[in-house]
Amino acid sequence: MSGRPTREPQASQTREIGGVTLHLSAPDSTDQNWIGQDAILQQLLACWLVVDPRDLPLSPRLTGPPGIGKTTLAMAAARLRKQPLFINQCTADTRPEDLIVTPVLAEKGSIAYHASPLVTAMIVGGVCVLDEGNRMNEKSWASLAALLDHRRYAESIVAGITIPAHPDFRVCVTMNEDESTYEIPDYILSRLQPTLGLGFPTREDEMEILKYHLPFAETELLALTVEFLQQAHKLKLDFSPRDGINLLRFAVKRMAQDAHHPIGRDSAWREALFCVLGEEAADLENLARKRRRAMGSQHAPMGLGDLFFDPDDPLHPDAEIDPFDDEDDEDELF
Repeated sequence: MSGRPTREPQASQTREIGGVTLHLSAPDSTDQNWIGQDAILQQLLACWLVVDPRDLPLSPRLTGPPGIGKTTLAMAAARLRKQPLFINQCTADTRPEDLIVTPVLAEKGSIAYHASPLVTAMIVGGVCVLDEGNRMNEKSWASLAALLDHRRYAESIVAGITIPAHPDFRVCVTMNEDESTYEIPDYILSRLQPTLGLGFPTREDEMEILKYHLPFAETELLALTVEFLQQAHKLKLDFSPRDGINLLRFAVKRMAQDAHHPIGRDSAWREALFCVLGEEAADLENLARKRRRAMGSQHAPMGLGDLFFDPDDPLHPDAEIDPFDDEDDEDELF
């Protein structure tokens, strides 16, 4: 058993399995609507269908940039199925016992066993989201191998029990597409099928998303933020609806901060843009150009010209004309 037992929190519901009493986790009570991209919601619901007594549900993985709504999608699907939702946040230091059963120091020096959100969903027949699953190491994934195939059970070495999954138990895994993640072993990936990829929302859907989260924001602020996000999407920059929501929240708060000396709408929005996304976000085309050059330099071989000229030097013998460097281009909007 690695790590010391922590102090037991407040009382919770319990279930007895194999002679061991397990304290269950509380379900997530967040109420989230899913806006747009109805096709992928239907695909997720199809993964969780059982069409025959011999059939088994699938355990899909939801992929896409951070902040695009992967967890929200799973939450909406759980609500449509009218099942309790549990979220297991995965990190680089997640241990197998964190995913299954954790020993906790109780009164009078006794040990209480607490079921993780995942195991609680297995016991009560709920939905579990393994959030940002590709941040976990292989040892933790290995502890779930039996759960994710036809066996549908998990073994707790700490508690010395085997926990079977309820027939209604469903699971999915969200995965961010960035560099701060582990490579998931093939024997686990083969169990996490199919892959459902989320794309950025359309202009209309993005406006509805922002209105849903900030119904009190001015129409002009909403429109300005949607225009910014849509330009970022076209340039393949990973500014997400979550970024837009945070930007808007800060702008609205700054405008409401002092009724006697209110900040103008444009000034508040631009200040929020700098504070939330950084000054580079004020010029999306230049930021996209830098990102492309950075990506290209990772694979481009060094030439003789690279020894004497900077990559951005127009005198570089291998320099290419950038379509964005047109002197007749209109000034940037932001």
